[in-house]
Amino acid sequence: MARVAEDGRSGRLAAAAAATGLLVGVCVTGCTGGAGVTEDARTGADPVEVVHRAAATLRRAGSAQTRTSMEMATGGTRVTIRGEGVYDFEQQRGRLKVLLPQDPAGTDEHRPITELLAPGALFMKNRGAGVPADKWVRVDTAGLSDGNLVTGGATDPYAAAELLRGARTAAYVGRTEIAGTPVRHYRGTADLNAAAMSASEGNRDALKAAAKGFATAQVPFDAYLDDQGRLRKVRHRFSFVNGSQKGTVAVASTTLLYDFGVAADVQLPEPADIFAGKIAE
Repeated sequence: MARVAEDGRSGRLAAAAAATGLLVGVCVTGCTGGAGVTEDARTGADPVEVVHRAAATLRRAGSAQTRTSMEMATGGTRVTIRGEGVYDFEQQRGRLKVLLPQDPAGTDEHRPITELLAPGALFMKNRGAGVPADKWVRVDTAGLSDGNLVTGGATDPYAAAELLRGARTAAYVGRTEIAGTPVRHYRGTADLNAAAMSASEGNRDALKAAAKGFATAQVPFDAYLDDQGRLRKVRHRFSFVNGSQKGTVAVASTTLLYDFGVAADVQLPEPADIFAGKIAE
């Protein structure tokens, strides 16, 4: 597998991306109150068990369109990377177009990076850094210190749901709406080690790597489930130590899911289409 390195472009944005270890490093609700809580209490549902079931419910839903955002803050610099695409929860495969922010001067235009998500692997096209435009870069997610929860600039939607399998605490906040859909809002903390133990085979090693690589294995989350138990939105807050500057990088990763049952035929690259050379420093 090609060794993936940072692009090294100038500017404060590049420093922010380098701090997070992004492989795409070309730069770097309101809720109702007591009435809703009372309503949920009547069901007798344990909030921890409710969020534990989110990943299994998505598997039954089959597929969905997704939008992602990843906000990073370090050294007074804050950037956001956005993605949009489709995900097949049965096959655990997804396709995203990831949009990178401009550099601080606003003069550096970045082509969208196409990412294919699969169990144990991340594929990227338009990666730059000396990779031919028609070639893909393949990355083993279990070999990444964050398990690709952060590296690709977007958290794999199914991995985001499986992280909830590690919920240690959760509380029902109340009812709200997301894009006109009524949802229940849950807030709590998940443990990466516990999530890895309960995860599917495709995500288990990646979540184990994240448990070791982050500053803490405890991940605060906000999860929003519709009345069918399908995860509509989840926001995780990760933190890890920036070794070069000895500071903590805060990352907030948000995944939105909608249009369940959409066609999601995600084809992975042929071996001949995968770049085998060294990526430029």
